[in-house]
Amino acid sequence: MTAGQEARIEGTRAAATQRGQAKELRRLALLSAAAGLFAENGFTRVSLEDLGAAAGVSGPAVYRHFPGKQAVLGELLLSVSRDLLDGGLRVVSESEDPRTALKGLIQFQVDFALSNPDVIRVQDRDFGSLSDADQAEVRSLQRSYVETWVDVLARIHTDADVSGLRVRAHAAFGLINSTPHSVRHHGRKIAMKSARPILEQMALAALTSA
Repeated sequence: MTAGQEARIEGTRAAATQRGQAKELRRLALLSAAAGLFAENGFTRVSLEDLGAAAGVSGPAVYRHFPGKQAVLGELLLSVSRDLLDGGLRVVSESEDPRTALKGLIQFQVDFALSNPDVIRVQDRDFGSLSDADQAEVRSLQRSYVETWVDVLARIHTDADVSGLRVRAHAAFGLINSTPHSVRHHGRKIAMKSARPILEQMALAALTSA
């Protein structure tokens, strides 16, 4: 193979990589736009044209990335559920003891809630608009995430009933997930640096109390 042929092949590979990166960026832009639009207007009131305009592409161009609006919602909630489970498992695996793991999980969840209030609102309001298959997968991922917390709590509360530990975990999620949205919803901005320690301390107290 000549040097010129090698250069052309390398150029073709680089161009393909750039096109792939650009496509992935547009896909992520569509998901980000969907989170904001679905949170503000509700899934049923948002069109593909709305999504495309918010992401800087035409409505028909959305079909290059997703087969339809329901698929956009599915990918939005599935990707978040996967990220939560993967992140939670990583926190636990990198922790030396259960209390450190619990603190890490709380910090991880608080960071998610403060960074993704729109996604949380979409999950709460538009979950029923997912396809049956996506609903089942999201539920499965979320159950696994809850059980990650419950396993850690069981190592702290060694004599506790597992069902009660699940109640604790869900209650902590309610506290952490609802606060950023409720504060913003009432028209008052809450700074992440001031909200974070409050949420972390309250969640830790609730999860470790006798």
